[in-house]
Amino acid sequence: MGKIQPIHSGRPEPIALHDHAIENIRFIRETMEGASSFTAVPGMGGVLMGLTALAAAPIAASQPTAGRWIAVWLGGAVLAFAIGFVCMLRKAKASPLPQLARPARKFVLGLAPSLLVAALLTMVLYRAGMAGLMPGAWLLLYGTAVMAAGAFSVRVVPAMGLCFLLLGTVALFCPLSWGNWFLAAGFGGLHVLFGSIIARRYGG
Repeated sequence: MGKIQPIHSGRPEPIALHDHAIENIRFIRETMEGASSFTAVPGMGGVLMGLTALAAAPIAASQPTAGRWIAVWLGGAVLAFAIGFVCMLRKAKASPLPQLARPARKFVLGLAPSLLVAALLTMVLYRAGMAGLMPGAWLLLYGTAVMAAGAFSVRVVPAMGLCFLLLGTVALFCPLSWGNWFLAAGFGGLHVLFGSIIARRYGG
């Protein structure tokens, strides 16, 4: 009498419970990371950026030529962005999400195009002898950049961008001689104001 062979169902081996749990955890983490807001916008960093602009304003106002005036503001902008970048990294390190998480990448990509346009427009306006239009243009483009990046951050960030847009619009229709003080009000005053709000509500 022949041996009875076991019947194989042909079904695959069931996935181990712990493997299934790990996959679920990875999916949940990636989903939350992609949907969450970028909260590493530095509050105190914004305040320091504002103070840098307030210090640059009277120095720029005393310059005898448009070229030197631009150089002072651009130097202040480089210093301010360096301060903001360092403060953002420090705040991001305290976050459980990696520094180059999706919201952070989206935030940076939202800022970059308008800032690049601002740099190009600065060269064009200077060569055309239209430096007086720069304050309004800078405020408008920075406001656009902040609003675009703010779509991936907390609500106060796009609100700050909107204030820059409004201030830049007013600057374009006011006497060009007021431009320096519009820059102080925007890059100085608005940064200090909203930086303080961010620091109080979200830390950093």
